[in-house]
Amino acid sequence: MGVRTWRRGLLAALASGLLLAGWGADLPSALAQPAGSAPAIAPADSLTGTLARIRRTGMVRIGYREQALPFSFGKPGGTPYGYSIDLCLAIVEELTGATGGRPLSIAYRPVTPENRIELVVRGEIDLECGATTQTAERRAQVAFSPLTFVTGTRLAVPRGSGMRTRRDLDGRRIAVARGTTNEQAVREHIARAALRTEVVTVRDVAEAFDLVVAGGADAVASDEVLLLGALAKSGQRARYDLVGEWLSYEPYGIMYSRDDAPLAQVVDATFERLARTRELRWIYLRWFERRLPSGVKLGLPMSPQLQRAFEMLGLPPD
Repeated sequence: MGVRTWRRGLLAALASGLLLAGWGADLPSALAQPAGSAPAIAPADSLTGTLARIRRTGMVRIGYREQALPFSFGKPGGTPYGYSIDLCLAIVEELTGATGGRPLSIAYRPVTPENRIELVVRGEIDLECGATTQTAERRAQVAFSPLTFVTGTRLAVPRGSGMRTRRDLDGRRIAVARGTTNEQAVREHIARAALRTEVVTVRDVAEAFDLVVAGGADAVASDEVLLLGALAKSGQRARYDLVGEWLSYEPYGIMYSRDDAPLAQVVDATFERLARTRELRWIYLRWFERRLPSGVKLGLPMSPQLQRAFEMLGLPPD
């Protein structure tokens, strides 16, 4: 049995095991990206698609979220930072070699949950480096890198509010970023449980918390890791409780143009290199377990699910 065949079998076994554990039907397609030897990159003078444009212009266009700590964050016009940004910078390194070796410049463009997919589809950004969930519906429009993180939709409520379960949200208002899988998960839960709960859509997680402070909402729904990041950044962690189980399963990936095989080869080769050299683990430690430049420390060890996915890309076991 070859290495690639063995890895594919292991991926299938992992996906099946996690499905039985209740991790959601989207898991196999999110993880099933074999980590065999990277395909050879075409000669620079025969490039097509995104790689041809990058070689011609000498520029890679990166979309990023301004309020998605620790994945991507930064002020408009400035240089963003974060876990997803570091992963995308590694892809840019690989793109440099794949497009002939000339140093590439980077143009950063802020995106929102509402417009990020459209910008990739229209070819206005080459890589979307934020906190984007891979779903079957989205994969019909765009492509995703191998798995980068695993989280789920959860609720943040003011401490002392009396809200402890999902049922306590009956008659309340929930703030959620529009255009996210969180919004869909919340609306589906409200319908299933027949709750009289109002959904208030906002631009991002930070705006959702501002709405709670202003009295316009009683709770915030978002990916658990984004809730923790926003509260840590604002210094408000002690004032909020995260309640209830996950309302959805959210496997993240770097988003890029669909049906662009040369670009997909570069993205996959990047992750295989990062896994093989252990850089993938170091990047994770930098943003989730160590103190950030702002002084914030999330203290989120790598989940077993993400650890296994990285090992299937070639990360040596501890």
